[in-house]
Amino acid sequence: MSAAWRVGVDSRRCIGTSICAGTAPEHFRLVGGLSTPLADVVAPAEVILDAADSCPVEAITIRDATDGRLIAPQE
Repeated sequence: MSAAWRVGVDSRRCIGTSICAGTAPEHFRLVGGLSTPLADVVAPAEVILDAADSCPVEAITIRDATDGRLIAPQE
């Protein structure tokens, strides 16, 4: 597993359900009705994967901060 993940939210896809903020409030919040990661680069944590997997429109992406490999959502 990589030492750091890059977390992103596609604002064009996000529909503001707040599932991510409810699942991982230490990593996401809603701003203007859309999800926003609290940090761009984070230490790997299962709760972040849970938030990405819970997004109904797959607006959250998690990538390896070193090589850019997509970690979530799984294709």
